Amino acid sequence: MEEYESPTNKIIVSDGKLKELFVDYVGNKLNPDTDEVTMGMVIDVLADEFPEVLYTVAEENFLKGYETALEDVATWKEANKKIGKK
Repeated sequence: MEEYESPTNKIIVSDGKLKELFVDYVGNKLNPDTDEVTMGMVIDVLADEFPEVLYTVAEENFLKGYETALEDVATWKEANKKIGKK
């Protein structure tokens, strides 16, 4: 089985102006040993300087996950009714 690689370790490739702005800003702020900036570094800087962005994404992600779970339960109940289980 392959070892899980966290997406926070992914190195960001600056292929657009906004990404370049983020990478440059985070690189200048954190001054990493290499010229590489990871997603985790960007997340850390956002959490420190602009937490509202992460709160909004986390809240939306939680609500979508909760909604999906409720839909799964309803589907499971319906499927069990069809096969005669309670």
